[in-house]
Formats: sequence, structure tokens, C-alpha cells
Amino acid sequence: MTDSGPSTQDLISERGFAPERRATALIEALPYIQQFRDAVVVVKFGGNAMVDPSLSASFAQDVVLLRSVGLRPVVVHGGGPQIGALLQRLGKSTEFVDGLRVTDSETLDVARMVLVGKVGRDIVGAINVHGAFAVGVSGEDGGLITAAPTDKALGFVGDVASVQPGILERLLAERMIPVVSTIGVDGSGQAYNINSDTVAGALAGALGAEKAIYLTDVAGLLTDPDDPDKPDSVVPHATVEDLEAMIADGTISGGMIPKVRACIDAVKSGAASAHLLDGRIPHVLLLELFTDAGIGTMVTP
Repeated sequence: MTDSGPSTQDLISERGFAPERRATALIEALPYIQQFRDAVVVVKFGGNAMVDPSLSASFAQDVVLLRSVGLRPVVVHGGGPQIGALLQRLGKSTEFVDGLRVTDSETLDVARMVLVGKVGRDIVGAINVHGAFAVGVSGEDGGLITAAPTDKALGFVGDVASVQPGILERLLAERMIPVVSTIGVDGSGQAYNINSDTVAGALAGALGAEKAIYLTDVAGLLTDPDDPDKPDSVVPHATVEDLEAMIADGTISGGMIPKVRACIDAVKSGAASAHLLDGRIPHVLLLELFTDAGIGTMVTP
């Protein structure tokens, strides 16, 4: 009798497959896939998830999977570190006021080049490895984002004045994945760089998104930022009223305030919920959307 080679069961064991566990995961995901089919999900992509190649690759896989099971993802990205790095290479100094980069015309040109021409293209390319699904869009395109200056002292830094989501709705109707760079324009055509958290919240509201998801470098909203590993430090769920109170009493402070404000604005303007997730966890989008446990912080009206 000749040796026919390893059995299927041997191969399964050698490769670390656990069929029953994988089947259980698929069954657990099924009701969520059914619940969220055709739902718009706006994802703010940034932090370590953007600069770590393995996390970027897993993020692209997650976004394509969302599309494949019937969701309609929209990706919004920032690029502050990449803008800073290019400015440094060009020998241009950077000034910050209250955490916001003072943006003169030269800095704005660099921001547009980095956000639209580099970071956005990289994300589109990573997604399109899995199929020709992603399309890069700037807030300047199709009148998507009308901007207003934040403060004259900041130069060409803007706020979202209004959103006309028609271009995104058309792309979503064609089952494409929009990847949005956060440059907006005012009525005269002047461009402004806008905070990506703010843009994600505004787009989620305008599109009536089921979820606005923010990938961060922390586990979620923390009651004790100095000790994030405390079991009860992460707030699993909060309402808009809860968050307003936590900002007022100082529980939420510093760099977390813009993200929390973006969650509040997204929910107030029409998104069903907003989520702060730890983008350092591979496939965190799938864990949040398709498992019973959930992860991070969920914000509801």
C-alpha cells in the first residue's frame, strides 16, 4: 500500500485551522450582515492604522469585505504626520495654535498634494488590490464640502459649512468605495484643509449613515487616560448628553475632545451611532460590526 500523503484532517491541524471556531464566527456574523445590508458606514482612517503597513493592509481587506457582504463603506482619511514630514523635508517650519497647524498658501499646497495625491492614492491602491472598487474623492470635487475659515490666525484651516453628498451617493449606488480627502472650498473657490474627524462626522450625518466609525490610537473613550489598562477605564456606551456632561466636568479633555465632538455632531446630524475604536487592533472593523462582544465606545443619541 502506497503512502497517499497527509489526510485533510492532518492538513487542518498543521495549518492551525479550527473549522468549528470559524464556522461559529460565521454564524455569529450572519445576523449582523443581514441587519446592516445596504447600510452606509463612514470610517475615519488614521493613526497607527494608517502608518503601519500590516494594519493598512488588514484595513483594506476589512473595507472590501464590508462591501462584499452588502454594506456601503465610505473612507475618510487624514494625513497630519505625512504633511508634517514633507514640510520638514522641504525645510519649511510649522507653527501650531491650540493643536491646529497654521496653514499659509505654501502649506496648503503641500497639504493638498499629500492628502489628495499621496495618502488618498495609497488607500485607493490598497483597496483596489482586492478589486477595482475604490475611487479617490476630494471635498473639492462635485461641491462635496463647502468650507469656511476657522480663524484668520490659522490661515487656510477650515470648518465644514455644508455638505452636498450627491457625488458620494452616486458612487455608492454603483457599489464603489469612496475614499475622501478632507480639502474643502469656499464660495470663491479658495481651498481649506479641514480636520478629518470633523469631515467624517459631517459626511456621516449628510448620508444618514448607520455608523460613523473613528479609528484611534486608544481603546476607546477613557475615563482615566493615564491608566488605559484599568478594566473599567473604557466607556462602552454613552449618549450625547453623557458626553456633553463629561466634557463640561473635564473627564474628557485634550486631544480626545475633537473626536468626541465629531461623534456628537455625527449623531446629532443624522447618523444612527458613532464609534471610537482602537485602530491598532487588526480587523477591528469586523470585530465591532460582526461580533456579539463589540469593542471600543459606542455613542448614541
